[in-house]
Amino acid sequence: MDKLDEGRSRLIKSGGFFDEEFIIRLYMEMLVFMSCFGKTGGFRTLLLERRDCLATTRLMSLHVGKGQTAGDAVKRALGYIKDPTKTENGILVTSYGCTPQTAEAEFMLMRREYLTITGRRRGKDDVLAYHLRQSFKPGEITPEKANRISCELAKRFTHGNHAFIVATHNNTNAIHSHIIFSAVNLDCDRKFRDFLGSGRALGRLSDTLCVENGLSIIEKPQHTTLTYDKWLGDRAKKPQREEMRATIDEIMRQKPESFDALLSALREKDWEIKRGKRMSVRAPGQIRFKRLDSLGEEYSEKTLRAALDEKREWQPKERRKGQKPKIEHTRVSLLVDVQAKLQQGKGGGYARWAKVFNAKQMAQTLTYLSEHHIQNLADLAEKTEAATLRHSDLLKKVKNEEARMKEITELKKHVLGYLRTRETYAAYKKSGYAKKFLVEHEQEILIHRAAKQAFDERKLTKLPTVQMLQTEYEALMTQRKKDYAEYRAAKDEMRELLTVRANVERILNEPMEQRDGAAQKKQER
Repeated sequence: MDKLDEGRSRLIKSGGFFDEEFIIRLYMEMLVFMSCFGKTGGFRTLLLERRDCLATTRLMSLHVGKGQTAGDAVKRALGYIKDPTKTENGILVTSYGCTPQTAEAEFMLMRREYLTITGRRRGKDDVLAYHLRQSFKPGEITPEKANRISCELAKRFTHGNHAFIVATHNNTNAIHSHIIFSAVNLDCDRKFRDFLGSGRALGRLSDTLCVENGLSIIEKPQHTTLTYDKWLGDRAKKPQREEMRATIDEIMRQKPESFDALLSALREKDWEIKRGKRMSVRAPGQIRFKRLDSLGEEYSEKTLRAALDEKREWQPKERRKGQKPKIEHTRVSLLVDVQAKLQQGKGGGYARWAKVFNAKQMAQTLTYLSEHHIQNLADLAEKTEAATLRHSDLLKKVKNEEARMKEITELKKHVLGYLRTRETYAAYKKSGYAKKFLVEHEQEILIHRAAKQAFDERKLTKLPTVQMLQTEYEALMTQRKKDYAEYRAAKDEMRELLTVRANVERILNEPMEQRDGAAQKKQER
């Protein structure tokens, strides 16, 4: 009881803002709740500890893969090159004849119009787009300049007849650009045909641009079928964290006397050490400090100290290529109804797991109340209602923005179709709507009529320009990106508050029911 009273006192005094009656009741009901399952000591411990808590090029054709649709293939390729982590959050992404955010849909629209106009279908061998890659000599060019040169390369190679996306990646030592252009031209009546020697022609064009901009080129290129990684072989540079882990492994195998000796050995290798709540290190040539625990659980300060104190043989866990260290998820989860699960046929092993799980979630629930200054049930209900309302408003706003963006895309298509077929339709009207003319220009006339119908449905008195629509679309895209981020945060907050509220209500109500049930059983006996 002394430890229990000490824990209760610490919980009340730690925050300084709690309604004392509320927190005492909640804490005691938690203990009663857990005692029904024979688990109280572990929960108290957990609850108290919780608070300490050279220029080269490559040309590739894009086809529909197995189990994919044409849209999926294009979306996947464009999604890879537009990766925000590689393009400075989209700053290094440039487009021509399309919009980066809707390039997949525009590429597919061009393809559909081409099939409608020409009737040519190639099935599985159909080329959807072409993927170009242009690499530069490390340390010789800036990402912005690389992006500009790659845009010029794409324009010259396609003669400005094809829509394309240029994305420059600066996440590696070698700055390079990816270019994906639609196989269908902007008029949707022809396709780019990959000709014999197109790769060499692309290389010569790239070399010309590099020479014009004072960049290095490969004087005598050697053609090979090896992949880049295999060609590099032992010269391939390992990721920074992999190199850091290898250095620590090397020192640990030498069995330093203590953790301080390990740090001294790292300093001798010109590593920088930053002490804080979590120790961070920086190897030579690195820009930012990295926490030791970000290298993996076995490289945390606690694990390294334990291994050195116990004089254990250092055997780091094998890590697969690209595997990221696991991050502990601390979000509050709903309590498990152990009795209901047992009635459904769950065994004793599940019951033992559920008891420990409930103890953790109770600790996290109480910590959440403390961190968010929730003093009583009324405060909790008020915050939950406000979070739910904010989530609903943001969701409605995001949906309205997405609906308008979709409408603009459709309207842009009709405007382009209307402008492209205006002269044809005027000639058709001048012919007195002759059937012969209709047969000869049926596709253009249908596109023109569909555009006029769309304008009439929207009651447009003045035809908007493509530039106006594009400006509005880009503004909506920027606003939607901001609102969607707020929506995701509001959604997470609402979910967590609903979970906390459910846990608190169950903790305060269920134990009494359980105790009444236990008393009734005793009387029956």
